[in-house]
Amino acid sequence: MSVHVFDTYAYTAAGKRLHFDVLLPTRDAELALTIAQKWLSEIGEEGAEIRSGGCSFCHSAASLPEFDDTIKKQGYAIYKLEGCPA
Repeated sequence: MSVHVFDTYAYTAAGKRLHFDVLLPTRDAELALTIAQKWLSEIGEEGAEIRSGGCSFCHSAASLPEFDDTIKKQGYAIYKLEGCPA
């Protein structure tokens, strides 16, 4: 499965930076932004701001086996990088 990676930065109301990737089976920047905002809400950071250009296409991979099942089940996956809750 081809996976498209959208590098995302959000800033919480307290000023903390969250860095994560939105992984999608399609190259859809609008969908990636929507999913990023949904995920932020799910982790209790609904007020976090994704600034202009803060969710942008980074690259595509032929497959990311550790995320393939999650992407198949829910249509996306989140790869937590810096500042994200465990």
